[in-house]
Amino acid sequence: MRKVIEALADDGEYMELRARWAANVVTAFATVDGRPVGIVANQPVALAGTLDIPASQKAARFVTFCDAFNLPIITLVDTPGFYPGKDLEWRGMIRHGAQLVFAYGRATVPRICVILRKSYGGAYIVMDSKKMGNDLCLAWPWAELAVMGAGQAAAILQRRATPEEKAEFERDYAERLLNPYVAAERGFVDAVINPAETRSIIANALTVLQDKRERLQSRKHDNTPL
Repeated sequence: MRKVIEALADDGEYMELRARWAANVVTAFATVDGRPVGIVANQPVALAGTLDIPASQKAARFVTFCDAFNLPIITLVDTPGFYPGKDLEWRGMIRHGAQLVFAYGRATVPRICVILRKSYGGAYIVMDSKKMGNDLCLAWPWAELAVMGAGQAAAILQRRATPEEKAEFERDYAERLLNPYVAAERGFVDAVINPAETRSIIANALTVLQDKRERLQSRKHDNTPL
């Protein structure tokens, strides 16, 4: 994922924060076409890019920081979901995941999401999905958006089927549900783009969004999920 960030950043340079804590999420400052931005990215080489409690806390704090200092947020998505386990559930995985949802939901700065590969389940929603109110949602041609992957779906829905039937189910599932063009058709993705054009598209979007003004409802304070 750091190679992708290098390709997006001016001169391939960026400043990463808390690199050794919650390595399954990368948070960094960079400039794109001269504009300072904050970047939140799943890191698939650590815990397969899943979201656990530390990763959710790290990303939520960074998103809040960027919003406080008026930095546009670029989210790079490659996650198969939340990290599974009874221990995490007992420790409040849902509550901590909600902190990241809350941070994105109240951010008024320009927000651009790019789905690079996997975007499954609840983690799809949490990582600044279209329904979370981002300004632009892009996907690479091989991106997969679904509740779960084809193999997982086959294991659950076709557990009594033969290997041949499972393979056929997986092919059909991938064709009908996983490809980003289906998501774009249904309004969950704004555009499926050539990966080589990602930087230029983001730079143009930042120019368009530079005068973005969004007002939150006037209330005494937020009810943060602590």
